[in-house]
Amino acid sequence: MKMPKTTHQLLRQPHEIPRQRLGTRMGKPRTVVVIDDDSMMRQMLRLILSGDNYVVVGEASNGDDGLDVCNRLKPDLVLLDILMPKMNGLLALELILEQSPATKVIMVSVEAKKDTVAEAIRRGACGFVVKPLNPASVLDRIESCFKGEA
Repeated sequence: MKMPKTTHQLLRQPHEIPRQRLGTRMGKPRTVVVIDDDSMMRQMLRLILSGDNYVVVGEASNGDDGLDVCNRLKPDLVLLDILMPKMNGLLALELILEQSPATKVIMVSVEAKKDTVAEAIRRGACGFVVKPLNPASVLDRIESCFKGEA
């Protein structure tokens, strides 16, 4: 049985991340903002997205700063943690979508209780990814989100 890779192993072997996903629209990379209070998680998400024609245009370590970054950059996609300082991800989700309704938001959290996931979807998230991250699952969820398969 093959053991799952650790974060450290994934960071050292980016060539093993699945390729050839939906990350483009007519050749233009999709723009992404990553909002998570864990810098290692932001780095991991950047790595996962790096080979799939997504470009991380901004990052923030809390919901309040993330809202400012999203308002300024209007990304195609936001990967958003739930449990963060200053403003939690569920409130940030609503405010981001209020400012930019076309932006897709996927929640990325260890908080995967059924009620929390349902609340995030009710507030407008197009998907939910549970930490620890599986690169293929993250990319599949993003692809499904852009295809409208929330």
